[in-house]
This record gives sequence, C-alpha cells and structure tokens, in this order.
Amino acid sequence: MESAPAIFAGTVFALFGGALLLWTAARVRRREPVAEGVNRVASAAVASLAAMAALAAGVWCLMRL
Repeated sequence: MESAPAIFAGTVFALFGGALLLWTAARVRRREPVAEGVNRVASAAVASLAAMAALAAGVWCLMRL
C-alpha cells in the first residue's frame, strides 16, 4: 500500500521527462524555437536539463520500491 504513491510519482515524472525530451528534440531538429523570444541554444539546453532531471526523479522514485 505504501508503494502506490512512489509508483504514481515515478510514472508521472518519467512520462513528463520523456515527453519533454522528445518535444525538445523535435523542435531542435526542425530548427524551431523551443521558447519564444529566447536564445535557441539556451532554451534547448534548459529544456533538456529539465527533462533529464524529471527522468532522474522518475527513476529515483521507482528504484525506492
């Protein structure tokens, strides 16, 4: 019963991180801005770091089961 919140949180973090990483890669591949009005390289780097952090949090949550 105590593992249900960890499973839910891990799944949410992993899905969000994966989706953000795929979306960022698609925007960079098409040479479109990741964030409007911001340097293209900086916004892609920050979005990629946020995606990796979310994926790491998801893995951490799932490893605590």
